[in-house]
Amino acid sequence: MTEPAAATETPSRVLQALRIVGQLSGAVIAALLCGAVLIAIAGADPVVGYLALFNGAFGSLNSVVEVLVKAIPLLLAGLGLALAFRAGFWNIGAEGQIFMGALAAVWVGLNAHGWPAYIALPAVIFAGFVGGAVWGVIPGILRAKLGASEIITTIMFNYIAFYVVNYFVTGPLVEADQFLAQTDPIAKSAELPRIMRPTRLHAGIFVAIAAAGVLYWMMLRSTVGFRARVVGANEEAARYAGMSVGWTWVVVSGVSGGLAGLAGMVEVAGVHQLLLEDISGGLGFTAIVVALLGWLHPVGVVIAAILFAALDVGADSMQRVIGVPVTLVYIIQALVVLFVLARSALEHGTFDRFLRRFRSA
Repeated sequence: MTEPAAATETPSRVLQALRIVGQLSGAVIAALLCGAVLIAIAGADPVVGYLALFNGAFGSLNSVVEVLVKAIPLLLAGLGLALAFRAGFWNIGAEGQIFMGALAAVWVGLNAHGWPAYIALPAVIFAGFVGGAVWGVIPGILRAKLGASEIITTIMFNYIAFYVVNYFVTGPLVEADQFLAQTDPIAKSAELPRIMRPTRLHAGIFVAIAAAGVLYWMMLRSTVGFRARVVGANEEAARYAGMSVGWTWVVVSGVSGGLAGLAGMVEVAGVHQLLLEDISGGLGFTAIVVALLGWLHPVGVVIAAILFAALDVGADSMQRVIGVPVTLVYIIQALVVLFVLARSALEHGTFDRFLRRFRSA
């Protein structure tokens, strides 16, 4: 009896993944068509512009590597947000969780001089996850125990995290020369190794791939994932079924924050090798869009992260070739999201719960 059920389950998941890819592709095509109109209005050739955008993102090995480097933190943070959103926990605090994961990772990295890599590197990765998880689980506890809106608390925690990091990079952890608002480099043994020199591609890509695989299993196969889906679909039904809704929010908020913390860790240990004052640069907010654009599904989040990274990398090339501002790419990104949300609202009303919670916050 189990074999036919498994055989039926596998094709349904494949069809679901194909459906997500198809809907995302349709939204991208529609957004690109609208962007073409804007490019034409600006007096440039849309075909030339999009060719420049594509070549800037995929025209060389270095361009492809840069797309992957930018996609890694977006993927990690986006995966965490997808899990939280699936559970009806609207985590808007990935930006702050990235900052705190980066801070925890750099603190371990600065103290790892003399440690062997097989100890220093796992310690930095673990610290990044814990730093983000702690920052993410606090709003989860506040919602579970006090009914506090996580929309408000996670936004507020973003500001707190930014100023905490600002304090450390200009005070206790400031570089020895005290010239810039940043820390000294972390220990070499704590750095994520480069896997394709002389490019910037680092081992954080394996962390991101592993996270995507684990989250896919967690969301679709595990008890925690099942409870998250049920709670997100109908809180009252979950309570009636005997599920602990509050505990589910605490767990998913911690995991969501931890994955965002890993995004901060890879920026520290893989890209900069130190902590900058603005280490995130808005990654946490872009990750919200990536999660929604990926239909809160790990496969969709992977595609959306690569898409947004490619648009970001190719934007400079398009600007140089046809002379349109880089902000046009941001308009295209926004249009992609708009088309995805519009389709969802018309077909299923997927985000009605979010809108209701936002109005009542």
